[in-house]
Amino acid sequence: MLLAVDVGNTNITLGVYRKEELIGTFRMTTKQSRTSDEYGIVICEILERRGIRSSEIQEVILASVVPDVMHSLTNGILKYLKVTPLVVSAGIKTGIRIVTENPKEIGPDRIVDAVAAYVKYGGPVIVVDFGTATTYDLVGKNGTFEAGITAPGIETSGRSLWGGAAMLPAIEIKKPASILAKETISSMQAGLVYGAIGQTEYIVEKIKEESGYKDAVVVATGGLGRIIANETNSIHKYDANLTLEGLRLIYEKNRK
Repeated sequence: MLLAVDVGNTNITLGVYRKEELIGTFRMTTKQSRTSDEYGIVICEILERRGIRSSEIQEVILASVVPDVMHSLTNGILKYLKVTPLVVSAGIKTGIRIVTENPKEIGPDRIVDAVAAYVKYGGPVIVVDFGTATTYDLVGKNGTFEAGITAPGIETSGRSLWGGAAMLPAIEIKKPASILAKETISSMQAGLVYGAIGQTEYIVEKIKEESGYKDAVVVATGGLGRIIANETNSIHKYDANLTLEGLRLIYEKNRK
């Protein structure tokens, strides 16, 4: 079995594949400091509770945007799963050619998403990932990573809102019954959700306009992506496991 590990700024998402079938996913928080032993024990325990023996994990691929956790995490995997993880980094085969000014600046999570979107949906394709940041990435018809836009994530914007305004509470981010809010919580929900919808529609339209890819497929992923995808025709597909699928595809390209 293959364990795919996506280390984001907020969560570490793990997926277990039996060949091409995703048989289980789970999450860990990124911000909690852990030793290599803690990472190894937690991962093994979660696997076992899902009915997957840790000894069944024979391959691991890992992509991370948080360098600080990499030493402990990779060592935990090596010690407890007895597998050296393949890390998505410069020089790895992806099938995507990056044609931006500085390819090394493109985060591995964005490359992984681009690989999955291009393989699954063809090109040109626009990938919108609603995570800690909301990112918009353009992959051309021949599999070239051509451009990327980065905006504050919905939850990140929310934390700034209630963290910076003393009288505003922390809220659940969801679409309110109406944009015509009549009290504080739905007012904030309306601003965050409808603001994200408007941003998505405008940025996607501008990408299509300036690239000339008027018929580009738009694929969304990320925890809050479903909320936005359900409310706009600018997004054609919502794919919750896009990043994990990209990791699996990259592993297949690099396996010996």
